[in-house]
Amino acid sequence: MDSFGRLLWWLFGSSVGAPVRGKVLRAIREEPRNAQQLAELLALDYTTVRHHLRVLLKNQVVVTSGPRYGQVYFPSPAMESHWDDLERILDKFQKKGEG
Repeated sequence: MDSFGRLLWWLFGSSVGAPVRGKVLRAIREEPRNAQQLAELLALDYTTVRHHLRVLLKNQVVVTSGPRYGQVYFPSPAMESHWDDLERILDKFQKKGEG
């Protein structure tokens, strides 16, 4: 597993915020969105969404486009190339939560 794969395990498999980050990332892969759109779609507090987006941006999991206010988020090229790894992590995490 490369360093980005290990980063994904840390962000999506071992932290308390992992389920929310997974939902956010899946939503922006489906359609690029800004923080307000994500908050409405996922029925989450705007500040919670902004926090998770900052974490994902800092770790180069997402990239942005547009002016600071209303920036649209996209999965980064590195994230796209590791999407199968992410899905395996999220599936394992969800199954663990069900058991």
